[in-house]
Amino acid sequence: QVQLVESGGGLVQAGGSLSLSCAASGRTFNIYTMGWFRQAPGKEREFVSRISWSGGSTYYADSVKGRFTISRDNAKNTVDLQMNSLKPEDTAVYYCAASRWSYYQGPAANPQFYHYWGLGTQVTVSS
Repeated sequence: QVQLVESGGGLVQAGGSLSLSCAASGRTFNIYTMGWFRQAPGKEREFVSRISWSGGSTYYADSVKGRFTISRDNAKNTVDLQMNSLKPEDTAVYYCAASRWSYYQGPAANPQFYHYWGLGTQVTVSS
């Protein structure tokens, strides 16, 4: 099994920045693709970003492209999400996810592609 723990959420004003981090433990050798999703109240969970095992391939939702940056450190088993120019519509619970598959093996923007999930961290952006 793999355990994922997110940290770094909080309250920030519009235009500000936050950095989220996800620490993986357990059978981390099983992990290939890692991703971030978010869920706002009353809405479905939506894809934010994903990163390949090597970090050489990243992909972003159009809504965050140019503002968010995903990165990972396999030596530390962490994946980070740097969020800049935050908007009130970015308010949501942010979830870290890990998959046993490489990103090219399936739809890595689909929550069903991922096998492990963290409990989430709240991000609130005030206007």
